[in-house]
Amino acid sequence: MSTTTKPPTTAQEPARRTAASPSTALAAIGGQNLSLIGALVLVLTLFGVLNDNYLSLNNMQVIAEAATITGLLAVVQTVVIICGGLDISVGSQAGVASVVSAMAFTSTGSNAFAGMAAAVAVGLLIGLLNGAIIVYGRVNPTIATLAGLAAYKGLAQLLSDGRAQGYVLNNDVFVFLGRGRIAGLPVMVWILIVVAVAVHVMLTRTDIGRNVYAIGGNDTAARLAGININKYLVAVYGLIGIVAAVAGILLTARTGSGQPTSGSEGLELKAITAAALGGCALKGGKGTIGGTLLAVALLGCLENGLTVEGINSFWQNVAQGTLLVVAVVVQQRRTRERAVGLPA
Repeated sequence: MSTTTKPPTTAQEPARRTAASPSTALAAIGGQNLSLIGALVLVLTLFGVLNDNYLSLNNMQVIAEAATITGLLAVVQTVVIICGGLDISVGSQAGVASVVSAMAFTSTGSNAFAGMAAAVAVGLLIGLLNGAIIVYGRVNPTIATLAGLAAYKGLAQLLSDGRAQGYVLNNDVFVFLGRGRIAGLPVMVWILIVVAVAVHVMLTRTDIGRNVYAIGGNDTAARLAGININKYLVAVYGLIGIVAAVAGILLTARTGSGQPTSGSEGLELKAITAAALGGCALKGGKGTIGGTLLAVALLGCLENGLTVEGINSFWQNVAQGTLLVVAVVVQQRRTRERAVGLPA
């Protein structure tokens, strides 16, 4: 006589779901993100106790505005790191775009859209150039974009003769971008939200995103699966150029003129630090936009807190460098990768 196994009763199922719910919620948030949330709460609490105005709505908006440009660059830095690459030139790209947007604006009789279109076109061209050098020149991404960091910074200075260019705050479009509000939030923050959501959807809901993760996780397997890795890498660097141009336009709108270096210098370190803190594996194949944005918020709150407390701005660089090292050390420990120079 055959026996049959009874399925679990309906009374047992809810209990199992209830018991699993905390771990499910934890998995959804992610251990890395929980650590970032804890660190963010700690920073907010610390500086909130030290300064009564730190947690004010006005100061929170200041933090959000200041972090927007870094956030945009960190979002696309996340994509290229997931893909197994790196772009150290994003700050210089934003500087070129800032100068081009202001110069094109001035030369076209104060046409804001012409200025922005010129900046995006130049940003796309630079991004595609980076991708072509890396893919077809077979140059390591770190070396190629390190060269770009110097070259594009020099280009911005040559175009502008080393000085701020134009004045855009007499134009309603630039004023709206740099100082406008929608539903109480700065327009710049809304732009970051739109870009971040679009990139998140691309990474998590499309074949393009799945292929990007596959390339970073195992490029040999991705190639054997029929993924055109060269095309994807060039496209990813092109995307970086476009978003870096948007960041440059916002820099122009925020400062009132095209800035060859002021405001864009050091952005590459902030973007890479945010991506690493947010959980991106620097060897590729792992990372999330949500984690990166949490890290951007943490860096922005920390930087603002140090400024509000009158602490020397040089300590901000020390803090960023320290956080980057900490993020990499944590990654090494989690992956159990052997440290350089130490026995296995």
